[in-house]
Amino acid sequence: MARRLFAVERYDPSGDGDAGPAAPALTTAETRLVAAVHLPADEVVIALVEGPDADTVAAVATARWRADRVTPARWLRPPAPETDPDETSTTGEQ
Repeated sequence: MARRLFAVERYDPSGDGDAGPAAPALTTAETRLVAAVHLPADEVVIALVEGPDADTVAAVATARWRADRVTPARWLRPPAPETDPDETSTTGEQ
């Protein structure tokens, strides 16, 4: 399944950045929570979610987290792939 990236915004006028306990529930069989950040100056929490299409991501976000807006996004610099600490030494030799 091709996965596209979406920004899921939750406005936080309280200023405390409480994404709520349901934020991790954005990972389902069809979607994956990649990261979430709080921008206190803008009073918003942004979750980056991968999924097959906007409708699927919006449905999951609305059902599992109070999502105020879902928009397509694109990576400017994708995160580095995770490595297994047992496969790489501290000197970079294997």
